[in-house]
Amino acid sequence: MVKVALLVILEAKPEKVKEVEDFLKSALPTVQKETETTAWFAIRLGPTTFGIFDAFPSDSGREAHLTGDVAKALMAKAKDLFSKPPSIQKVDVLADKLPK
Repeated sequence: MVKVALLVILEAKPEKVKEVEDFLKSALPTVQKETETTAWFAIRLGPTTFGIFDAFPSDSGREAHLTGDVAKALMAKAKDLFSKPPSIQKVDVLADKLPK
């Protein structure tokens, strides 16, 4: 069972929507290599609002992800792609249903 997660909300600059979408899609192969990232979703919440939800079995997995390649790339591009800084929320998972 996963115990902790991240909820990241990203507000793209209107002229950067396609770049944000492409960036999120391109992050999947990197995330797939993270052994403690149990679940990862890149989502679109609205015309310029995107998100990432990912879940981990422990705080150490979550922290490894926060200091990993995708997080570094996201923060390096943040000023160019987003109208405001990413909102990164650490959350606790109360229950889950994942494939076995």
